Amino acid sequence: METGKKSRGLIRSLNRQAVRDDKAPRVVAKTPPIHEPTVCARCGAIFLRKTWRHDHNLDEAQLERARWGFCPACEQVSRQEGQGRLIIRGVSAIQRDQVLRRIENVAKRAMKTQPERRLVSIDSAPDSDGIEVLTTSQKLAHRLAHELKKLLRGKVSYSWSDDGTLFATWSAPVRGGRKS
Repeated sequence: METGKKSRGLIRSLNRQAVRDDKAPRVVAKTPPIHEPTVCARCGAIFLRKTWRHDHNLDEAQLERARWGFCPACEQVSRQEGQGRLIIRGVSAIQRDQVLRRIENVAKRAMKTQPERRLVSIDSAPDSDGIEVLTTSQKLAHRLAHELKKLLRGKVSYSWSDDGTLFATWSAPVRGGRKS
């Protein structure tokens, strides 16, 4: 191979046409730039190296420069707005506690690793006896629906809107009816 020629892989990797350069979540794109380091006054998350984490450690110099503010997830929770909505239908009274425990556990684990993924609210669904879960990220809503499918089977449907929000519906499996 000649030294003056570029390989196909290198040529293709240099072609950045129609590639999104910012991989940040859409929520972050809506907020103004944040000073580093910033500590969230509500949840204690620290913004450092362009990420919000609970496990960032600050040295003395960083502590002196640190500012207090609010992370995007805390702001979304205070405004009661979310990027993900999950409707849970057909859950019996016995399963309801199991479903709520699973939702809380998955959300707690997600918040520990990524503070921007949180539950906004868990309410009764307005149109039925189901449950409506509102989350700060579409990924958490997707994960919750997936966990319910693993836990209780059932059927999940997903619908993404143009603004990046997710509407997911989980329905309990249909019981009865034998096939001959």
